[in-house]
Formats: sequence, structure tokens, C-alpha cells
Amino acid sequence: MQLQLLCVGDVVGSPGRKALQEALPTLTARHGIDCVIINAENVTQGAGLAAAGYEKVIHDGAHLITLGDHVYRRRDIIPVLERAENIVRPANLPSAAPGREFAIHETAAGRKVAVISLLGRMFMKTNANCPFAAADRVLAALPKDVKIIVVDMHAEATSEKIAMGWHLDGRVSVVFGTHTHIPTADERILPKGTAYITDVGMTGPYDSVLGRNKDRVVGSMISGVPSAFDVAEADIRLCGILVTVDAETGRATKIERVRFDASSGSSMP
Repeated sequence: MQLQLLCVGDVVGSPGRKALQEALPTLTARHGIDCVIINAENVTQGAGLAAAGYEKVIHDGAHLITLGDHVYRRRDIIPVLERAENIVRPANLPSAAPGREFAIHETAAGRKVAVISLLGRMFMKTNANCPFAAADRVLAALPKDVKIIVVDMHAEATSEKIAMGWHLDGRVSVVFGTHTHIPTADERILPKGTAYITDVGMTGPYDSVLGRNKDRVVGSMISGVPSAFDVAEADIRLCGILVTVDAETGRATKIERVRFDASSGSSMP
């Protein structure tokens, strides 16, 4: 039995949610998607996820939600992290950090999909522990009947993401990178059956600098004067990957980049 997983990159503000609302029904129907995993750490005004934003993303079609370095930017998400079973905080934060280290979704076919979020440490201003040790620890704690495991590696350095892919090859179904907001073209199946991509890209406005008003960002970089980086609004796209996984072994058999242009309704593939 084959399962179809859709992993969606950093959703930025209301434009990113607009892309979800338009793309997910089309992509789900076209590809028979069994589980949608969304990095939602930039949903609320481009930085963090508030409780209301969590509810909206679930309503839009997310089955599982990951977060990153902005996990606690909106304080009202903490009670959600403590009670909800479909959202995870990075597993390599301190042990006292609120939230789950893994979450599990049971698909309509009765197959379980687990998700883990990890924070990189290179060039990241976080108090995260070693992501490699955290991955090993959480994998050991997962129920033995969970064969399909997805890891969101939220990191700045490409080397750290690639290293995690090799570290987990054959032990998880998918390792997908987030955080840089730029989709990479290195999707592949690693030798032991793990689907890998360094960054799935942003879901939001691409007429921007990483989802923010380009004039504000460029002006601030030139002048050195801080400015409010408001969320941009044009050229809205959903970016992610579609992964086919063997439900019995958890090995990935196919990975494709996905792009849906909200302005035109066109998509690839």
C-alpha cells in the first residue's frame, strides 16, 4: 500500500493561508493525499503562530503542524501546544519547554504518520540542544507500530540539513528542510529509502524578501535604519513536496516538488 504525503513549507501571514485555502483542495483531489504536514511558524502576521492561527490552519486542511525558532513568539499558543495532539514544538528545545516532541496522525486508511520537528544550531539564535541526539531519542520513544515518520529540519545551514538527512537515512520516511523560505532543487531518495530535500520553500508572497515587503527590507539594508518588515501581498504560491511512501516499510519511493500559484490556479506537478 502506498501513501501520499504533502509537506508544505513556512506559511507566511494571511497570503500564505490564502494559498493553503486555494491549493489544498486541488492538490488533495489530484494526488489523493493522505496526510498534510504544514510548517506554520510564520502564520500570524509573518512571525509565530497564535491560537487563532492554529485553528485556521487546521480548518484549511492540515493534519499535522510543525514549528521552528518562532515557536513561542505568540504566547497564547502555549496552551495549544500543551493540549493539542497534532502540533509539535522542536524536539531539541530544553526538556521543560511546553509542547509535544512528536505527533501522530492516523490516516483514513488506518495508517499512522508521525512528525518530528528539529531546530538547527548553526547561525541560529536559539537555545536548542543537539538535533541529532534529539532525533535519536524521539525515534526510540515512538510507538513500534508507527512505520511512517516525517522530520522537519528547521535550520539555516544547508550542511546541517544535509547531515541530518544522512543521519536519518533508512530510519525515517522523509526529512524536509524549512526556515530559509527558498525552495531547493535537490529532492531525492537517499540510498536507504528516506526522501530528502534541503528546503521546501515558502508558502506566501514571492514578490518579496522572504515574504516581507521588499522595499522596506531593501531600504533598511541600504540605510542601516530599522524598519517594520510588513508581510507582502503579491505573487502568492504554495511550495512543498509530495512524497509517496510504502506503508508497510516506511520507505519513500518517490519525491516531487510541488508549486501552486494562487494568482492563476496553476500548479506543478
